[in-house]
Amino acid sequence: MPEEAIISLRGVTKSFGSHTVLKDITFDVPKGRITAILGPSGTGKSVLLKNIIGLLRPDEGEIWVDGEQIVGMGEKDLYRVRRKFGVLFQDGALFGSMNLFDNIAFPLKEHTRKGDKEIREIVVEKAGLVGLLDHLKKTPGEVSGGMKKRAGLARALVLDPEIVLFDEPDSGLDPVRVAYLDELVVNVQAETGATFFIITHNIPSVMRTAEFMGVLFRSGLVQFASKEEMKTTKNAIIRQFLSGRARGPIGMDEMAQDGQSDIEKELEAQEEERYGEEGVDEIMTV
Repeated sequence: MPEEAIISLRGVTKSFGSHTVLKDITFDVPKGRITAILGPSGTGKSVLLKNIIGLLRPDEGEIWVDGEQIVGMGEKDLYRVRRKFGVLFQDGALFGSMNLFDNIAFPLKEHTRKGDKEIREIVVEKAGLVGLLDHLKKTPGEVSGGMKKRAGLARALVLDPEIVLFDEPDSGLDPVRVAYLDELVVNVQAETGATFFIITHNIPSVMRTAEFMGVLFRSGLVQFASKEEMKTTKNAIIRQFLSGRARGPIGMDEMAQDGQSDIEKELEAQEEERYGEEGVDEIMTV
């Protein structure tokens, strides 16, 4: 694994039944930078994320996280590696019965022995980082979608992870809130120095945030490079996707048909239960 990479994939392949979702995926995520993986719907972005966390195991290939090969790793060691991650889910994954303070504090209470005073100090620090200090007593049902995202980000940061994963962070937000969230992501990454890894299909958002990006299509990685290189590439798939044009190698039917069938989704769920039953609870709280 290159010295500057904190996540490294080598030949990662994953199938569900006869459907190959990821095929021979190889790239490095630079440490301390913002990286995004894009692609049409159904191209395996979420499956890729689950493999990196260890909730799914690839059929072939290697996944290195901070110098450790996690494919085939035992549950105890995998649990330890997962502590390096914070995750912001699509819907924020907040507990509706808790106020924002308790939601943000939850990982600290569950996974550390810190006292109430120290927990309060950390929560206030992270809430201030995302602009939520005036809303900590509110429940998720009393705040906007953008505030839920910010609370989810604060919770992802409370354990000071080396890597923060974003699963479609703009989901459910209007363009103005997405722009605000993008600005927040850039500022928080600069403040923390953590590695931010984003999966999305929102091209304007990626252009505002990411320094490196890759594009998935038909189960494969078309290209992975810096944002500037991708903006000037001559690859027809990438040019069509980044420009949002209807004409090109990406067709409407292909995007719809590349999605998983119900049977394949069930197989994925079974694998998550088999390989990441303990890890699912851990990731959900980070």
